Amino acid sequence: MQRRDFIALAAAGGGAVFASGLAGCASRGASSDFYFVQLSDTHWGYEGPANPDAAVTLKKAVAAVNALDPAPDFVVFTGDLTHTTDDPVVRRRRLAEFKAIAAGLKVEPVRFMPGEHDASLDGGAAFKEFFGATHYSFDHRGVHFVAIDNVSDVGARIGEAQLDWLRADLAAQDRERPIVVLTHRPLFDLAPKWDWATRDGAAAIELLLPHPNVTVFYGHIHQEHHHRTAHIAHHAAKSLIFALPAPGSQDKRTPLPWDPAAPYKGLGWREVEARAGGLQLTELPVVRA
Repeated sequence: MQRRDFIALAAAGGGAVFASGLAGCASRGASSDFYFVQLSDTHWGYEGPANPDAAVTLKKAVAAVNALDPAPDFVVFTGDLTHTTDDPVVRRRRLAEFKAIAAGLKVEPVRFMPGEHDASLDGGAAFKEFFGATHYSFDHRGVHFVAIDNVSDVGARIGEAQLDWLRADLAAQDRERPIVVLTHRPLFDLAPKWDWATRDGAAAIELLLPHPNVTVFYGHIHQEHHHRTAHIAHHAAKSLIFALPAPGSQDKRTPLPWDPAAPYKGLGWREVEARAGGLQLTELPVVRA
């Protein structure tokens, strides 16, 4: 099946397309059009009523991405690869199992970032053993990508050392160059009561504001959400394990109940296509209805 046919059918079966001409990632300076896939919040190791199919959901998503033709330029997982555990042995076992499943993706490269479930209890030590650095940057076809770690610190901070690194990284870029930021928690205060914020996220945004072409992709909140800080666009991705309620809509952020009549409702992954006029975000379900 051709990729665009898959997208059209998947969207008809529960996906959505968010077409954007946002200056936040106009592909000015990009050498050519390209697309990548964002997967988030897989929580490998979770067991509970919010997803009785948790043992196969990630595998089905991997199969769906592998069905894309042509394949994406790369895939990124924006955190909470595994479900939290106090046991460091179990944490490493879950990371190893997740890595083995993700290795089934027929895409290179696949990039990984930690979530607080992976990294907050040990400062990211186990994550680094399996996946390397928790923050980094790379370039792809004229776009500069920056992965920010706002989860390894138990207090939900980026930290001064990483902010200094970010400052130096951005200073090396042409001011007009498109920048895509990848992170787990939102950089802005979405719902601090629910831990949907980064305590020093404003410091990162301040460093990004002088750059006119910035877009942020994140996870953590288990739902699609769009926000703007001045000209910076922020886009949250759905989870592959369970959905969470809208920000502040109830007292606690308890998972939305599983609907046997509509399996995987509220779950999904995202395709991001960079074009001359900006971005197109396509929200896709775990499986096509």
